[in-house]
Amino acid sequence: MSGVDILGYAAGAITTLTFLPQVLKTYKEKSAKDVSLNMFLIAAINEVMWIVYGALREDMVIILTNAVVLLMSLTMIFFKLKYGRKEIIKQKTT
Repeated sequence: MSGVDILGYAAGAITTLTFLPQVLKTYKEKSAKDVSLNMFLIAAINEVMWIVYGALREDMVIILTNAVVLLMSLTMIFFKLKYGRKEIIKQKTT
């Protein structure tokens, strides 16, 4: 493995941490009130495009990095839909 590969994997590992604090905070608080659904939808589409690009280039750094970020984006979309529904119901009952 070359130095360039090591740099790529290290950068990819750090990139995968981008959404982790938001995922953990949302899960812990069981609230996605202040989370933008559109931002994570755009991010998910972007990640899919990067994965396809990485596959066409046969670049595992790009594929793995963006697959993890895609998973976190999809998790946030799930949380937004799940907790957003609960927040709407909660507002109607109060």
